[in-house]
Amino acid sequence: MVQSANLGFPRIGLKRELKKATESYWKGELDYLALRKLGADLRVRHWRLQRDLGIEIIPSNDFSFYDQVLDTTAMLGAVPPRYRNDGAGNSVKFSPSARTSNAYAMMADVAETAEVQGSVDLDTYFAMARGSAAAPAMEMTKWFDTNYHYIVPEFYEDQEFRLASRKAIDEFKEAKALGIHTRPVLVGPITFLSLGKAKSADLDPLALIERVLPVYTEVLTTLASEGADWVQIDEPILGTDLNDAQRDAFRKAYAALSKCGLKILVATYFERLDDNLSLVAALPIDGLHIDLVRAPEQLASVLSVWPKSRTLSLGVIDGRNIWRADLDAAFSLVEKAIAARGPDSLQIAPSCSLLHAPVDLDSETKLDDELKSWLAFSKQKLAELAALTHAANNGKQAAEEAFAASAAAVKSRASSARVHDVNVAARLAGSSSGDANRAGSFEQRQAKQRKRFALPKFPTTTIGSFPQTEEVRKARAAHRRRDIDDATYDAFLMKETENAISVQENLGIDVLVHGEFERNDMVEYFGEQLSGFVFTQNGWVQSYGSRYVKPPIIFGDVSRPKPMTVRWSAYAQSLTTKPIKGMLTGPVTILQWSFVRDDQPRSVTCRQIAFAIRDEVVDLEKAGIGIIQIDEPALREGLPIRLKDREAYLKWAVECFRLTAAGASDLTQIHTHMCYGEFNDIMEAIAALDADVISIETSRSQMELLDGFSEFKYPNEIGPGVYDIHSPRCPCVGEMTNLIAKARERLAPEQIWINPDCGLKTRKWDEVLPALKNMVEAARKMRENT
Repeated sequence: MVQSANLGFPRIGLKRELKKATESYWKGELDYLALRKLGADLRVRHWRLQRDLGIEIIPSNDFSFYDQVLDTTAMLGAVPPRYRNDGAGNSVKFSPSARTSNAYAMMADVAETAEVQGSVDLDTYFAMARGSAAAPAMEMTKWFDTNYHYIVPEFYEDQEFRLASRKAIDEFKEAKALGIHTRPVLVGPITFLSLGKAKSADLDPLALIERVLPVYTEVLTTLASEGADWVQIDEPILGTDLNDAQRDAFRKAYAALSKCGLKILVATYFERLDDNLSLVAALPIDGLHIDLVRAPEQLASVLSVWPKSRTLSLGVIDGRNIWRADLDAAFSLVEKAIAARGPDSLQIAPSCSLLHAPVDLDSETKLDDELKSWLAFSKQKLAELAALTHAANNGKQAAEEAFAASAAAVKSRASSARVHDVNVAARLAGSSSGDANRAGSFEQRQAKQRKRFALPKFPTTTIGSFPQTEEVRKARAAHRRRDIDDATYDAFLMKETENAISVQENLGIDVLVHGEFERNDMVEYFGEQLSGFVFTQNGWVQSYGSRYVKPPIIFGDVSRPKPMTVRWSAYAQSLTTKPIKGMLTGPVTILQWSFVRDDQPRSVTCRQIAFAIRDEVVDLEKAGIGIIQIDEPALREGLPIRLKDREAYLKWAVECFRLTAAGASDLTQIHTHMCYGEFNDIMEAIAALDADVISIETSRSQMELLDGFSEFKYPNEIGPGVYDIHSPRCPCVGEMTNLIAKARERLAPEQIWINPDCGLKTRKWDEVLPALKNMVEAARKMRENT
């Protein structure tokens, strides 16, 4: 019989309960026991939901208070040295604290787990993610080509590993106590080591495999002793171009782990296996999961080499998007697999963990019936899995109602007049390659812009947003509810903007921003004003930690009916003689951070967005805004996982950015911003954007990200972030000056701008003001010494 299986469920809660609880814990408003109970309640709710929907193989250890990669760091005891002292150099042992009662084994009995020595307590866990007064946070970057961020593991030459968190074991036992037999999920050892960062010179993290394996072995053997029969080990690194060291590590790791008394299913996703298929087929594992949404073409090759005696999990439901499945198309893949190998060792699953999808479409009460019929969130995707499994085991007619509804939705969406706009199609058809070129070269533009703005050396600015205080959020919510009228809301926004300009002028910042108080989100705000977009009430997904986003849904052709940002940028400029940056989100980021239509190439949708943003650039310039920032933090994120697919992506992604900027004259300075990604392998594309100034996140990496810009001899200007806005800590002047000095070692002084890593909307004013004051002072010191 074919089985239904899930790889992971969203951990956030339908009403974002996890966000509210963790943030309350960080503020000291919620104690450890209450946080632990909230986590337990969410897990129980999600396990029972999956069981009640007919899912036979239910995951455990897919829950996390912050990030599954950080959970693995905690499991292995791989805590960086800076978190092992109290700030005064005194050694601190990882043992239960009075505040946390115990380690991150959240549902184990306190008295029992208090005996576990060397456990990573919850406060240390959160300090690694968010930083502390004594130590900055660990680096954070994108999980493959998603908008989910993971905390980057750190590795040292003399590093030792030990079982320091029993979370995976305890959560299996917790589900077992409820009568729910789960399949525990672990981030695989090769993926974990490959995604980490060596902090010792000449250290290859994969050289640590022999030290890591005993901990994995201990976890697996303990799970087996507790009654687990299968374990899911996620190795998405298998979708990348592996080197020989990674291949050897796979052979070594799974030769050891296969002896632990558990059946192992290796889960791959986000890409096709390609040349890694023979490697996987030779591993002593019992099951394999493949992504047939991203790469349906790989089914034939997998069927040709994967033994019939071993389990094959078919990822036929899209775990990363919100469109209702075409069940007929998905079932055709299932039928091919059944015909080739029979039903008894097959599983039907999502393409990847449902972590990347919202929780439940039933909570959406404002979407019209037609559009809602096209969508499926995590709960609905599980129902689709159950229907496919029922059809596989009992014939398609057994799930006739589900298949009929799916077919009707597919037909409705394909024929809807809301989806296609002939004017948008005509504009794209009439465009030419010259539309993506600015009039003058960078050198010509730079000379004109320097004369126009007359900025000092090391000019200071911020990335765009200022704190979205509770007062700002309440006013926005009240306006949405129509509790306050437009005039009242506008007066409030004017006051906030005036305050932001005054604050920046008093601090001595050189290029100002208006603060973005009218904006809910850097993508949602634009999507609400563009055609072809629709929005949800509760379509939240986790971006990192307690940062959740509600991506717009691009369902149709995109255009800009009217100006979107000109009013507030022009108003801010009227308040000051200093230059104001107009703030826009770039087309690639709008594309990447939305749920995108899947009925045409992504490149076509991106070009549509690019022309819409281009129109806004032109109108900002006409309104007297001389500096315009077009943020593209997702450019690197969209990079295909396979090397051979990257050139085509970068060609259209770069062109789309250039389309937006090329509407500006040489006198207008175009900025862009990127964050939390490695750029060394795409430096040619970064240079091809031809932005006058690029700002990037560099503080967590201690300016290491600038090495690629330096080696490439990047010609344009750069704003390397000098402090980490994702941490509440305020770096001192000396710390920022030191970072600027490191930047100066890599870049010419005339190239360097001074700015934070990212926007400041998630911070509080009492955190922002001292940090910006220190930043301005650090820039002043550098001017004096250069």
